[in-house]
Amino acid sequence: MQFLKYFKPELTIESPGRINIIGEHTDYNMGFVLPTAIEKKITFKFQKNGSDKICHVYSKGYDTGFELSLDNIAISKVEWENYILGVLNEISKRTDKLRGFDCVLESHVPIGSGVSSSAALECGLAFGLNEMFGLGLSRMDIVELSQAAEHTYAGTKCGIMDQFASVMSKEGHVILLDCESLEYSYIPIQIQPYKILLLNTNVSHNLASGEYNKRRAQCETGVSALKKNHPAVKSLRDATMDMLNEIKDTLDSTVYNRCAYVIQEKDRVLEAVEALKANNLKRVGELLYETHEGLSTMYEVSCPELDFLVEFTKNHEAVLGARMMGGGFGGCTINLIREDAIDDFVAAASKAYKKACNLELTWFEASPSKGTSILNE
Repeated sequence: MQFLKYFKPELTIESPGRINIIGEHTDYNMGFVLPTAIEKKITFKFQKNGSDKICHVYSKGYDTGFELSLDNIAISKVEWENYILGVLNEISKRTDKLRGFDCVLESHVPIGSGVSSSAALECGLAFGLNEMFGLGLSRMDIVELSQAAEHTYAGTKCGIMDQFASVMSKEGHVILLDCESLEYSYIPIQIQPYKILLLNTNVSHNLASGEYNKRRAQCETGVSALKKNHPAVKSLRDATMDMLNEIKDTLDSTVYNRCAYVIQEKDRVLEAVEALKANNLKRVGELLYETHEGLSTMYEVSCPELDFLVEFTKNHEAVLGARMMGGGFGGCTINLIREDAIDDFVAAASKAYKKACNLELTWFEASPSKGTSILNE
């Protein structure tokens, strides 16, 4: 792209991926989640280009870019472009201060591993443009417009957790986020001598987006049935297992299982917070295993590779708990493991995974980190 010859960035932004300790598929059901940003980031370099409408975006990772005009934003056939275009579309609804810019981005967030590279992309772009053009957007505005961009341009009806964690995280803490009220609190996470280890299956079964939206619809079907007996139920956040069991005979068994998982997971998140506060890491680990069992058998968003890796950990006493993380059907498992055992465990897991699944395993440690911010170079 021609602009690269003259590119002199005036602003650099880092926007992180995220992990979620526990609380999977509860965010769009208005429940609780426990995410944090991690040190894997997308770096954005920006410059104003002096034009009124023309913008250039170049991705180092894809070694490709595109040009657009702010007065002619439309959905692209190229998937990654839609995260950019969706954000620009949402910004245009909120302000007329945006002008032509050039942006070069470089991602160190593993794509498809369930650590939400998409939210990092959306939030980093919005944060940078807000800084450079003085758009007057709050951090919460950035979170909400990035979520809306994913709904409208990427076509995934995601909850708010990913974007919230990407923007609002604080180093050394996880966020207890109430996805209904958006009230949140920072919970210190001091887990030494343990570490958070992510094992990447390196598979994507291309079901995640369509199946994600299907799960959401199944949960909504359950809520509609619950309302007949309990009109105050607005989402599964408001439901209990007793309420669900009252109508069990009227529900399709799949819908029942989906709803039961979400209701139980809501309670697990709150229990995990108390366990972290009490430094009861053993209980946190047990809750991770319980969540995986629910995701695999009741919510049915796991896959053989994820199940294999979680099951494998049960023979290693250095691992307190493990579960699949993210939308499902591939991506990573999150493992709570003793730091001094990581090398031996990874070697054993890699060998076993290769033998069982004929795939290479990759891994990385994840440390709770700060959210999207300006990089002062």
